[in-house]
Amino acid sequence: MTITSRFRVKAMTARTLAIANLCVFLVFASDGAFAGFAGHNTKGDFALQSGTQPPPGLLIAPMYYRYSGNTLRDSRGDKISIDPDDRGSLDANAYVLSFIWVSDDLKILGGNYSFQAFPALTDNTLEVPVLGLEESVNIGFADLYFQPINLGWHTDRADFIAGLGVTAPTGEYEPDGSDNTGLGMWSFEPFVGTTVYLDEAKSWSFAATAFYELHSEKKDTDIQVGDILTIEGGLGKTFMEGALSAGAAYYAQWKMTEDDLGRDNAFPGSRDLGKHRVYGLGPEVTIAVAPKGKLYGFINARYFWEFGTRSTLEGNTFVLTAMFPIP
Repeated sequence: MTITSRFRVKAMTARTLAIANLCVFLVFASDGAFAGFAGHNTKGDFALQSGTQPPPGLLIAPMYYRYSGNTLRDSRGDKISIDPDDRGSLDANAYVLSFIWVSDDLKILGGNYSFQAFPALTDNTLEVPVLGLEESVNIGFADLYFQPINLGWHTDRADFIAGLGVTAPTGEYEPDGSDNTGLGMWSFEPFVGTTVYLDEAKSWSFAATAFYELHSEKKDTDIQVGDILTIEGGLGKTFMEGALSAGAAYYAQWKMTEDDLGRDNAFPGSRDLGKHRVYGLGPEVTIAVAPKGKLYGFINARYFWEFGTRSTLEGNTFVLTAMFPIP
């Protein structure tokens, strides 16, 4: 097993204020449309070898995540004008410190047991000059994502993972709040994935991991966000005895069921744009930090351009992660 294949991180954050405010300001747009509600799954935090569980031990991984959405698409994929001068944008920043523990001897159904937690801070901004909105949010705790169950299996030519992720509403949230850092709801996300090695040396791999997200009602409302399916992975190759890996990463996300606005429609007179979808594709690279041959960790970077978007924002995603195994 190459060293870069041994440590993979999923880091969840809430793209909270930017997406929540999107639902708010679109109500005031001339056509009265709104784009539906976001879930908790963070697109692009799983990529190359997404179906591989880290080896036994403790891993700590700080991460910076940035999503920049500059185009809103309707259900036909046409651009919806928010700002005639195209100066509006929605930016989400998050800062995550991930903790991943994988047991050496505790197995369930033959798979190694792992517990993972991803506390995060967020500092999201909203700029829509045509509406007179130029806001930012002081940094605060986002909703907490953790995996109470993460199981991993390894074979000669493939790895497999399965488990359950949970997002707790620990971030600030009020239904009409302008400084929310959370989404005001619980999310439950069963997942399953695999990394398939395409050659005997395991230098080439293809990975896919699927997450199905379900939600509770939002705090102090009877609004329930629809189910969301996200698939993430990548095709990559390792070089220099595993000290370097690179490839193409991807994600795809679809809302599977309609949002339930409940009896008290928070957006009266709005026009539902339908269940959203979005695709992302871009490069990823991982470099080992190993001065004088001693391995200290890894630095991973990936960038995605979005396309094929319907009923949601379209933009780009940047993820920078440092990964440190603890002896």
